[in-house]
Amino acid sequence: MLYLPGFVFSLGTVLAAGRLLELAWGMPFWLPALVWLAAGLLVFHRPTEDLYARYVLGFRYPLPHERARLETVWHEVTGRAGIEGNRYGLWIENTDNLNAYAAAGHIVGVTRFALENLSSAQLAAVLAHELGHHTAGHSWSTLAGRWYGLPGRAAFRAGRTVLVSTTSAALRASWLVTAALLAGFGIMLLSPAAMLLGGVPLALLVSPYAAAALSRRAELRADLHAASLGFAPVLVEVLLAMEKAGPPSSRIQGAAMSTESGARSELSSPLLASHPDYATRLHRLRPFLASQH
Repeated sequence: MLYLPGFVFSLGTVLAAGRLLELAWGMPFWLPALVWLAAGLLVFHRPTEDLYARYVLGFRYPLPHERARLETVWHEVTGRAGIEGNRYGLWIENTDNLNAYAAAGHIVGVTRFALENLSSAQLAAVLAHELGHHTAGHSWSTLAGRWYGLPGRAAFRAGRTVLVSTTSAALRASWLVTAALLAGFGIMLLSPAAMLLGGVPLALLVSPYAAAALSRRAELRADLHAASLGFAPVLVEVLLAMEKAGPPSSRIQGAAMSTESGARSELSSPLLASHPDYATRLHRLRPFLASQH
């Protein structure tokens, strides 16, 4: 439901582009929309996921000694969860930050720093959190939602750019041109079609805040998934260490559900933070600490 307005706006954008291509070259107007819709399914295609991990997220394959340790811990976590661990691909991000990622349908990544500095128990807690993102569908739905909203976001930004540049040019010309331009925009906004579709741009403006709230909820649920597998005390250790170290300076993985970073909390508005604050996460884990002690 969160991604539906963006999808509708994107579908209209792609169909409109297809209509222009049909007029120019005679191709069926629905063909670009069909290709765009089908491309979203590649989130579950393992070879495409590998390319995405390497060339978009910047991950690398683990070295033999890294793979040996990572697979041992990963299979312990998936064994507790009753899930086949080989379904997922393990990746390394070559940075000195403490972080981990769940992306697309089967990508699980950790930073080189996390692999080298966390104990096996701490690493297991982090990976259990990432597994929680995958089992709940957070990762693939986030990536699919971003893909299916991409044409609409591009059209929205292009329209905003044209509006701003046109208004600026009109202001430089004369106040009469500016008044005529604003009157024209007003008539367009009051037209029946604009009134009917007015909710879509409004939803696009609100959606970043709703997406951030949903992301914070997903992080808490992934924490609880790790806690349900018995990793609550160790996960608390990791969160306390990260709170002490402060937010990492690594790049934000736009299409990955990052575990520990809380990096989006550096944005200007707390309402746009993708991660809850540490106090909230620790508070949600308290019942599990009591039961597991």
